Amino acid sequence: MEFIHKSKLSDRGFSGINYALLVLFTIACMYPFYYVFIYSISDPAKVVAGVTWAPRGFTFYNYVSIFKLEGIIGAFMNSAIRTVGGTLFTLFCCSIFAYTVTKEQTYFRKFLYRFVILTMFFNPGLIPVYLTMKSYGLINSFWIYILPFAVSAYFVILLKTFIEQLPLSLEEAALIDGAGYFTVFMKIILPLSQPILATIAVFSAVNQWNSWFDNYLYVSNPKLQTLQYLLYQYLTESQRIADSIRNMNTQQMMDAANQMVLTPEGVRMTITMIAIIPILVVYPMMQKYFVKGIMMGAVKG
Repeated sequence: MEFIHKSKLSDRGFSGINYALLVLFTIACMYPFYYVFIYSISDPAKVVAGVTWAPRGFTFYNYVSIFKLEGIIGAFMNSAIRTVGGTLFTLFCCSIFAYTVTKEQTYFRKFLYRFVILTMFFNPGLIPVYLTMKSYGLINSFWIYILPFAVSAYFVILLKTFIEQLPLSLEEAALIDGAGYFTVFMKIILPLSQPILATIAVFSAVNQWNSWFDNYLYVSNPKLQTLQYLLYQYLTESQRIADSIRNMNTQQMMDAANQMVLTPEGVRMTITMIAIIPILVVYPMMQKYFVKGIMMGAVKG
């Protein structure tokens, strides 16, 4: 009995140490984000003295000032439309291609599937890709944000593997009842594939929202600028932006004690938060599908 009692105490001690280490590790991972957040909602005049656990002089002045900058609302809308539209288009194209290559009736299905997989290993290079996009008339077009992401080899692998483990009897019953392949795909395959589709939606949406390099390479029209590229420009010019906003708001942003002045560091922190908050809002909503989808799509049942 004494041995069992000591064993239980040692197990509890070991578990306690593990929990403590995990809590410390979690704090270490979360604190940088928390620091950026409280810095962005602190009074620019007071935060110079430093901020640790709580904001100094709570205010949304930084956010209001950033959203007053020219073009940022339009860029935000471009990124939102790109993220939603691009993700839906990618889901449809990848899923219908994956379903097609699972059918033995499809001509050259193995060749098509392997050809797409090869794109994971070979990159044609920047110049050939640019010339291709130019020949398709996608330069300075909103479609440059959508069409190149239509089919992803990684997504096709996940979807094909997931579809192949679905009960074949469901599809056969629908075909016997007179349904065509497209009807089977829309009415049976897509509804049953919600877990893996949600997983791919997370990957695609994050990629679309964070993408800025294609804007840098292919788009010079200011009306088509995305939020990430505009924020990237603002980050590199944070001192100039801080000076311009300070000059613009000299008379408007005066209180009884002092004047709020946007600082370059405040610009960087606020821009960082604007860029990551939408993803942090969307991801928890898809979390319940994420683990199930990635596991079922990775291993054939």
